Amino acid sequence: MRRGKDGIYCRYVKRILDLLLALLLCLPAVPILAICYVGIKLETRGPAFFLQERPGKDGKIFLLYKLRTMIGETERDGKPLSDMERVTRVGRIIRACSLDELPQIWNVLKGDMSFIGPRPLLKQYLPLYTEEQRRRHDVLPGISGWAQVNGRNELSWEQKFERDLYYVQNVSFGLDLKILLLTVRNVFKRSGVNAGVNETMEEFRGTGETFAEAPAPAEREAPV
Repeated sequence: MRRGKDGIYCRYVKRILDLLLALLLCLPAVPILAICYVGIKLETRGPAFFLQERPGKDGKIFLLYKLRTMIGETERDGKPLSDMERVTRVGRIIRACSLDELPQIWNVLKGDMSFIGPRPLLKQYLPLYTEEQRRRHDVLPGISGWAQVNGRNELSWEQKFERDLYYVQNVSFGLDLKILLLTVRNVFKRSGVNAGVNETMEEFRGTGETFAEAPAPAEREAPV
């Protein structure tokens, strides 16, 4: 079977497997989401879910669903709060188990995402990509991907894009299965979640000549 984004697997079989797996996971996901929902509401009394616009296949914008793991305020006593300072106690547990991504099963059912593919990044990054980097949008974005099981936030942006492009060029059932198994292993090992002790991944500000054109960082986890 031909590998890559133009192969039979990527064009037809992958979507069928995504639907079957999403339907299979719906039932066990409901009680887990219910527990997370109650925990978030008890701690913050704010919205338990947030929606954020992200670019999908061919750069088409869709609404990404996640569990909220941060407080809404971005500064305290006049000082900006880092992402890690904004993460709630319940949010840390949810993130450690990667449960914040669980609502994206709905994105898979809708056809916005696949279980495996390059992670959908912020839409303001779109004009900063090189032509080569933009090829990451040749396939559906995924809940997990080759970059996530090979370093995740510990990687530089260039390394992330290299792994995303490798995936686009080599999509196959075997590679997807390998990523899925490694994802399960990494969740239990809780590896690669943060770029450092107190920070998440730094903002992407472009490569080379696009660096100076980077937009200001967007507020994260803003409920829509």
